[in-house]
Amino acid sequence: MRPVCLLAVLCLGVGVMAGKYSREVNEPNPSGSDGQPVEFRIAKLNQVWEKAKRLSPVRQAELHSDIKIQEKDELLWKKMKVEGLDENGEKEAQLRRNFNVILAKYGMDGKRDTRPLESNSLKDHDSKEGDVFEDPRLDKLWNKAKNSGKFSDEELQNLKREFQHHKDKIHEYNILMDTVSRTEEIHKNVISPLEGDTKEHVLHQKHTELKDKMRGLNQGLERLRKISHEGFGDDSEFREPRVIELWESAKRSNLSREELDSLKEELHHFETKVEKHSHYQEQLELSHQKLRHVETLGDKEHIKRTQEKYDSLAEKTRDMGYKMKKHMQDLSNKISRQGLQHNEL
Repeated sequence: MRPVCLLAVLCLGVGVMAGKYSREVNEPNPSGSDGQPVEFRIAKLNQVWEKAKRLSPVRQAELHSDIKIQEKDELLWKKMKVEGLDENGEKEAQLRRNFNVILAKYGMDGKRDTRPLESNSLKDHDSKEGDVFEDPRLDKLWNKAKNSGKFSDEELQNLKREFQHHKDKIHEYNILMDTVSRTEEIHKNVISPLEGDTKEHVLHQKHTELKDKMRGLNQGLERLRKISHEGFGDDSEFREPRVIELWESAKRSNLSREELDSLKEELHHFETKVEKHSHYQEQLELSHQKLRHVETLGDKEHIKRTQEKYDSLAEKTRDMGYKMKKHMQDLSNKISRQGLQHNEL
């Protein structure tokens, strides 16, 4: 299949509705056209996974976790559809959006990523030594914090992870903004009034998401600015950026004191899970480097043993990543009190 054709298939979005007892939904290990078992039960998700070979081992594991969550949500939606739920197509539109975000996030949307990191600063910012976040505001704050003498080596590592997380969130925002822009172009060409109403609803949803994400970015940048100037306070509860983001969101929510205390304890357990996953990602990268080295030696038995260890570690990392992201999804839902709403990846 030519690349253009494959992209067309991938961008179709959510597939045709399947019956509650369809083979796609219920067969535990469906087979591909070659008779070999495939990784996922939905064809378009397998097509994405097959293109993952060019990614690094850690990115492959991250993509696998994202696809697995997408598959779970799509199969759940199919059952909802059979039962007459999602009449306005809101969940379907959300699933299509999440799928397109996955394609863009891993560079599989068929376009070179020219989305700049959003900044209010002038665009003629020249990169200097020490500029690591591709955003002049972040680089300025990071260099100030790094040279302030207020942070221990461990605190600097924690702070750098927060900066990197904020950079990733900016990238996600620009992906969503690009998606909205393309949807608006499609909306201009709509002829059917009924179809126009549906697209208007989807467009409104996306603009709401953009506002929410921008609000989160502003709050995150303000936190980084405060820490860079004042250092970490005694009330710093967590180290991992994703956990910190959840905790800050929880404190701004309508949760009671008892609920906050309970959530804090759960977040501590979640943070341990996140740290363990990060450790496995590091080990996976090292294992991949070792495998590449062993392959150059030509000892088939040694290569086989090393490959088996690498495959086992990759599977463990993927599984751990899925469980971590699913747990984060559940925590976000608990904080927002929005039920089974799926969060953007």
